[in-house]
Amino acid sequence: MSNAAETRRRFTVPRAEDRARLDRLLADHVPTLSRSRLKNLIETGRVSIAGETITEPGYRVKPGQAVTLVIPPPTDETPHAQAIPLQIAYEDEDLIVVDKPAGLVVHPAPGNPDRTLVNALLAHCGDSLSGIGGVRRPGIVHRLDKDTSGLMVAAKHDAAHQGLSAQFATRRLSRTYRAVVWGVPRPGEGRIEGAIGRDTRNRKRMAVRLSGGKPAATRYRVLQSSTALWSLVECRLETGRTHQIRVHMAHAGHPLLGDALYGGARKRRLDERTRTAIAHCPRQALHAAALGFVHPVSGAELAFESPLPADMRALIEALTAVGGRRK
Repeated sequence: MSNAAETRRRFTVPRAEDRARLDRLLADHVPTLSRSRLKNLIETGRVSIAGETITEPGYRVKPGQAVTLVIPPPTDETPHAQAIPLQIAYEDEDLIVVDKPAGLVVHPAPGNPDRTLVNALLAHCGDSLSGIGGVRRPGIVHRLDKDTSGLMVAAKHDAAHQGLSAQFATRRLSRTYRAVVWGVPRPGEGRIEGAIGRDTRNRKRMAVRLSGGKPAATRYRVLQSSTALWSLVECRLETGRTHQIRVHMAHAGHPLLGDALYGGARKRRLDERTRTAIAHCPRQALHAAALGFVHPVSGAELAFESPLPADMRALIEALTAVGGRRK
């Protein structure tokens, strides 16, 4: 793993480049990087103009604008096997279903070079995973955020990976989540629809966007609530966008408890007893509770369930006990 720091390239748009596409402008000024690499850097929020993050490769620049490109350090492309305990819900010669704990990153990335689920799978499954789904994400068909717990399926060979990926693409694979959210959604059951894309002001966040995002829809159902302050909600994904449930629930006015990125500021309006209750779950209260798909080799219909983890159970019990009051 390289210890090199990220680098920044800054330049001012010349008059001759008026209305040029951002990706073409960068290609002219940073010829050492490929067009595809530059496009990826733009779409992942690594480019800003006059301090505002731009995620559209086709953005038209204007003379005099200050452009900043952040290039992350190179990383070791080959993850290594590491003996990390796994909670296995199901396994055969074609695939493995694991119950991921909160805090475990799915695949190596800048800031988390190892000790990931991929490293654990390589140690558990052996060399059969090598290269399936990409060098850095062997066997991975879908992902969960680091602080989201619950069920995931990984493929052990190319045929299984292709079959599972096709089910994700055609939305035949079912995923159900449980989340503790602020407030009580009304109506108690419904559908949230809104295209999701990178937040133009904060590259670490996603947002519901009027243009430039990808179509996304989430069905929800309120399962439990003891006050108007919080509720336990079941969410079913119709699509699989980054941070989808977190973004959609926040957009609907009901961000997840413990979600510092999309709703953590609400903790400031709580009394001390409720703050203490929330401390039982020091992460976004989101759990992948059910997973269903057709076995890519045998054709059998498989379904798995995972109970709420201890921290979310403790959170609900504590909130119920104190009532959950605002100041």
